[in-house]
Amino acid sequence: MTTMTEASVREFKMPDVGEGLTEAEILKWYVQPGDTVTDGQVVCEVETAKAAVELPIPYDGVVRALHFPEGTTVDVGTSIIAVAVAGGAAPEAPAEPAQAVPAQPKQEPKPEGRQPVLVGYGVATSSTKRRPRKGPEVTVPAAAQAVQPELNGHGAGADRTRPLAKPPVRKLAKDLGVDLATVTPSGPDGVITREDVHAAATPRAAEPAAPVAAAPAVAPAPVASYDTARETRVPVKGVRKATAQAMVGSAFTAPHVTEFVTVDVTRTMKLVEELKHDKEMQGLRVNPLLLIAKALLVAIKRNPDVNASWDEAGQEIVRKHYVNLGIAAATPRGLIVPNIKDAHEKTLPQLAEALGELVTTAREGKTSPAAMQGGTVTITNVGVFGVDTGTPILNPGESAILAVGAIKLQPWVHKGKVKPRQVTTLALSFDHRLVDGELGSKVLADVAAVLEQPKRLITWA
Repeated sequence: MTTMTEASVREFKMPDVGEGLTEAEILKWYVQPGDTVTDGQVVCEVETAKAAVELPIPYDGVVRALHFPEGTTVDVGTSIIAVAVAGGAAPEAPAEPAQAVPAQPKQEPKPEGRQPVLVGYGVATSSTKRRPRKGPEVTVPAAAQAVQPELNGHGAGADRTRPLAKPPVRKLAKDLGVDLATVTPSGPDGVITREDVHAAATPRAAEPAAPVAAAPAVAPAPVASYDTARETRVPVKGVRKATAQAMVGSAFTAPHVTEFVTVDVTRTMKLVEELKHDKEMQGLRVNPLLLIAKALLVAIKRNPDVNASWDEAGQEIVRKHYVNLGIAAATPRGLIVPNIKDAHEKTLPQLAEALGELVTTAREGKTSPAAMQGGTVTITNVGVFGVDTGTPILNPGESAILAVGAIKLQPWVHKGKVKPRQVTTLALSFDHRLVDGELGSKVLADVAAVLEQPKRLITWA
């Protein structure tokens, strides 16, 4: 305990590593209690609803405690690791010599003053604490007892049995004729709140409701039982939880319409093989998806109104003058949709490079939250699984998504004769609030036309 006078303990809280995220799962700790850490050193890896992210510590020190084990989901703003920092702030240093503090009670207005005493016990501090705590109270129960009289404005030990409540709450209790000694506190550190007083003033007739409320808490237990040898239950969290929420929200918010077209892509497949040997494409990932993405970008250029979103709050259609092309990617952690920023401005080699980086990063689980935000349209390639087509659900905030089926050798009428040709089926789902059937049909038809005659990439672009 003597080290408390030599170093202050700082609590590092779970940050919001995305935009508005509320929780993250701790995947792996890279440090253990007793390890020395430096400013900027990665201490753990967490998985948010959007991606796996490594968290660096923002100061030098020695790890005192890891508050949560791996696999725990923690709310943003919750302390996850305690680090002893040499030369800490003044309010934290006098945590042990408490007897020297009462003469200067206003020097410790911050809640951090109690943290060195209670570190490791997991007891949250309260911002309402103004008075210094008593040094001898080092255990959790004793510390709680010491805090009560101090918060009531009494530093002497004679009043330690007096209930803990703020002056306005005491006045309320007096007005309602409630004895605070009989009130069960619900506030932090045993503080009696206004709600506690009102509850105590409620007629006793309302008390029988307590057993009724407690009974359902026991009833669900049998429902949770299952045969572990025949079933496995996997907690819904991280990417899977975010995907589920997004898909439900999209499916029941945007009225989906899906159209299909089957197209001969033999010429496109020939072009893919030629591009693989082109010196301008050396070292780049060249596959059918590259030309399909380029075909969709051309179709959007010819039909720009499809590149939009619906603003429910403003009751407006927001037309985008840029294309952030999303690519649905299956990863070990679930489905994610990173996007290529300003894809409409990229040349074919640049688009190939961006697609390669996107796929590699996704497979490694290193896709950043920023890479998955701001998409305008998406491509999902279900053909890689041998599937002919599907009815894709829109990515939230977007107006269209193109599904690409498997490319197969099939009999096809070509120049008046039945010949084996490479054929695929495309499916375009769109938000019918802002994309009419005519517009959606034109976009899908243009994509098909480009894939059937790739020279249109030049004539239409």
